[in-house]
Amino acid sequence: MSALALAARDSSTMIRRQLKRLVRYPAMTVQLVITPIIILFLFVYVLGGTLGEGIGGGRAEYIAYIVPGILLMAASTAVAGTAVMVATDMTEGIVARFKTMRISRASVLTGHVAASVIQQLLSMAALLAIAYALGFRPNASAVEWLAVLGLLTLFAFAISWIAVALGLASPTPEAAGSSPMFLMLLPFLGSGFVPTDSMPTVLRWFADYQPFTPIMETTRGLLLGTEIGNNAYISLAWCIALTALSYLWAKNTFTKA
Repeated sequence: MSALALAARDSSTMIRRQLKRLVRYPAMTVQLVITPIIILFLFVYVLGGTLGEGIGGGRAEYIAYIVPGILLMAASTAVAGTAVMVATDMTEGIVARFKTMRISRASVLTGHVAASVIQQLLSMAALLAIAYALGFRPNASAVEWLAVLGLLTLFAFAISWIAVALGLASPTPEAAGSSPMFLMLLPFLGSGFVPTDSMPTVLRWFADYQPFTPIMETTRGLLLGTEIGNNAYISLAWCIALTALSYLWAKNTFTKA
């Protein structure tokens, strides 16, 4: 069997291992899925009327506006579990055992990343279902839905590598659980909940140029038909850059461990 085939086989085994862990320990998964849903309810029913008027509509228009930001928040929340699992593997010695076995070392990290992407996509699908029940009505075509799926998958892949790198660098699982939480704040500090032109100058500059804003604007444009401009290209560039940098960071940390 070739080295590539062995790596693929070992990666498949590690992915199954991670998915089984998600099934056996559902409490964290449920918590990570529930958090963005609670935030969705909060902004729709507590703040939606007032904030909807601020964007020139009402509660229904505000639901449509915030769904892209909540989707990215759901993905960012889910990766906290990935960081915890990576840190747990590192501190409990299972990685040291894997390194003594005749398996592809890359498969250990690949398993975490692939399982994380699956978990994030399921979390985002659950959130979309809740949003639809609350009145979210996108007008995207089948091709646009596929483009949204592709962009969100690429985004999930990028932040999964960030979570893996943070988990490898964390001294304990407890520290790893809080390390990716800054990702949850970026939709708030972007165009996730209000247009950036309503922000003070310094905050608006940060909101316009941070990575989440073009991804949210592209998702919003694909789902609702708003202007996308060059946000699609910027989104792809951010996702590729974050993936590459996080992969190199994770690989270097894992090699030295």
